[in-house]
Amino acid sequence: MKLAWLSCFLFSSLLAAGPQDSESNVNTRYTVESVIVSGDGWSTNLASDQSDPQDHKISSGLRRQMADLIGRKLSPKALDDLAGKLCREFHAASVTHRVRRGAYPEYVQVVFEITLRPTHFDVSVPKFLYDSRQAWTGAVEGTATVNHNGFTAGLVSDGDDLVERYTGVVARYENTQLGTDRVHLRFEFASYHDQWNSASREASAGSPGFYRTRENFEPVVTVGLANSLTLSVGAGFQRFEDEAPDAPEESANAWITGLRYHRRWDDSDYPQDVEAAYDLRQATRMLDSDYSYSRHHWDLRYAVTHGKHSLTDEVMAGMLTGRAPLFERYVLGNSTTLRGWNKFEIDPLGGNRMVHNSVEYRYGVFQAFYDAGAIWDSGQTAAIRHSVGMGLRQGPMFVAVAIPLRQTHVDPIFMVGMNY
Repeated sequence: MKLAWLSCFLFSSLLAAGPQDSESNVNTRYTVESVIVSGDGWSTNLASDQSDPQDHKISSGLRRQMADLIGRKLSPKALDDLAGKLCREFHAASVTHRVRRGAYPEYVQVVFEITLRPTHFDVSVPKFLYDSRQAWTGAVEGTATVNHNGFTAGLVSDGDDLVERYTGVVARYENTQLGTDRVHLRFEFASYHDQWNSASREASAGSPGFYRTRENFEPVVTVGLANSLTLSVGAGFQRFEDEAPDAPEESANAWITGLRYHRRWDDSDYPQDVEAAYDLRQATRMLDSDYSYSRHHWDLRYAVTHGKHSLTDEVMAGMLTGRAPLFERYVLGNSTTLRGWNKFEIDPLGGNRMVHNSVEYRYGVFQAFYDAGAIWDSGQTAAIRHSVGMGLRQGPMFVAVAIPLRQTHVDPIFMVGMNY
């Protein structure tokens, strides 16, 4: 009798397990043809060979993980994992996924649908790093989002980007859907107190140009012209107070124009990504500016990946003409350019000409890089410098040792932090 009861129990267990195994086997029969992510009034297809203006809504790391689904067998566990990551990244109320029929037999489309909270608050650290030569840099921001409107307030102390260290407050308003999701509006206000390195003061030889405070107000509209192209237009109103006693307040008011192209190819074993950008700041007397200048900046980036391997090559160039304040001058030798060099050793006052190239290889979290660049003033001879380095990087977080290539001695710089 006991044997009969045991046989019935085992038979019932097999019947209960049968449909689950069958369902799992059915899922693994299908290949993912495309991945679509949709939110509040926007949608992007990660399998498209044309970049979408909405791609920037998803971080590059998560976008890459989702694109990796394409061409692989359907995995419900992987879909659940990515839905959880989307939910955390967007601070969403929920993220659901569904599968629908593809264009070919045995192929399916995966659709992730993001349901946002009507109002949420987020605290972020867009930049935090330590450089053994240039000390700490940090920024923290809090953003309240109400539907398509974002209100941000933050604190910053940055000794990395410019010749000066600027410390102060930032306030920003963004509307990500001005009538249509192809038009974005941004207003930003910043107020800084500025500090200057002793090397910069010595290089100035007593010439004026140092300021103790700086304010900036910048309204900008960004329009999606095509799936791969966006145009930004606006103006920047900079006011600063000179260190000299009783010196009048000066202004550098400029028209702002930016053109960006981004395209990605995911339909092979070697996904490729191309980004190109051109930015122009044109200060003019028409805007009641005390300075008159043109600042041109070009940026071209190419990346190719295969499995855990990735190779990135980025080229930048800049040209500044006319009379411009110090914060507009180009800098090399920080956490992203000519890593390993000290910017105050290269050019403590910055330059009005710049060219830079960086090649980086990654395998998983390991990274190795080679930088080369030159910064100079018009009429001078450009001196090209080189550096190499290696470290670990996971998303925006990194630890690296960079070595400037000199003929005399080895003098490495240690860097750690996070930089978006």
